[in-house]
Amino acid sequence: MPFAVTDERLNDTPGGRDDADLAIRTKPKTQRPPLYKVLLLNDDFTPMEFVVHVLERLFTMTHAQAIEIMLTVHRKGIAVVGVFSHEVAETKVAQVMELARRQQHPLQCTMEKE
Repeated sequence: MPFAVTDERLNDTPGGRDDADLAIRTKPKTQRPPLYKVLLLNDDFTPMEFVVHVLERLFTMTHAQAIEIMLTVHRKGIAVVGVFSHEVAETKVAQVMELARRQQHPLQCTMEKE
């Protein structure tokens, strides 16, 4: 004799499931990590050519872009040179500071949350 299912709950909804048996699945919302601005600060001693070199080398800017940012730093005292994840921004700041230190320039670079 074949086995027959007689549970009435299986026939309450299409597909044979009772609403009470369904688990609610929520899609987890992922947040993007916060971004950080890398800022270059003006000083009266670091040569403009060195700042352009730093921007070209460490931030892969064209010569024209680097000159534009360098002039912004010179005129306004500060400029955003890039926006990155925390780890990348931290690395960029360290690279700028190390390169400036090795060349004996007082160039300052910092980062702040966007």
